[in-house]
Amino acid sequence: MNKITNQHTVWHEPSVYRRDREVMNGHKSAIIWFTGLSGSGKSTMAHALENYLHKKNVRTFVLDGDNVRRGLSKDLGFSDDDRTENIRRIGEISKLMMEAGVIVITAFISPFIKDRKIVRELVSEGEFIEVYCNAALDVCESRDVKGLYKKARAGEIPDFTGISSPYEHPDNPEIVLDTVNQSLEKSVDIINAYLNERQIINYS
Repeated sequence: MNKITNQHTVWHEPSVYRRDREVMNGHKSAIIWFTGLSGSGKSTMAHALENYLHKKNVRTFVLDGDNVRRGLSKDLGFSDDDRTENIRRIGEISKLMMEAGVIVITAFISPFIKDRKIVRELVSEGEFIEVYCNAALDVCESRDVKGLYKKARAGEIPDFTGISSPYEHPDNPEIVLDTVNQSLEKSVDIINAYLNERQIINYS
């Protein structure tokens, strides 16, 4: 069905391009992709970074895993295939938002290397910034504010990453954050320095 539909679609060339929006914004657009176990600090980091960038007049938007599953992906479960489809959708949305000139900040467990690679390949080199929130399973479990690990250990949540479903650590992420020993402020500074170095943003 999708293949038939795609055969009858024609790309419509825009009149305002991404580069025009980037000039207006005073910064480039990109995807900052936080990945890691549940409880590793992805959402906390994503929103701390957005707050910092917003104060610098940078146009941003956070796509958070739980929030997306309440809308865009509410029809999906947590099987391997559903996780892949969830990340595919987020990748396409992130790419569209990049075209709008926005720095897209995502916070998803995204446990499979192949799925993160699919999103990376949607955009040009240097536009997908993988940020690995590195925290050991026992630390994430001790932070279990939502009670998810407890439920997973009790068998109440099937296919739970780190317990009954694997998490594949990034091979070569752009940034690794030690979210156990580094302060939130230090982690934001590391990402900010990377964005400046790559001239995605231009301030100190």
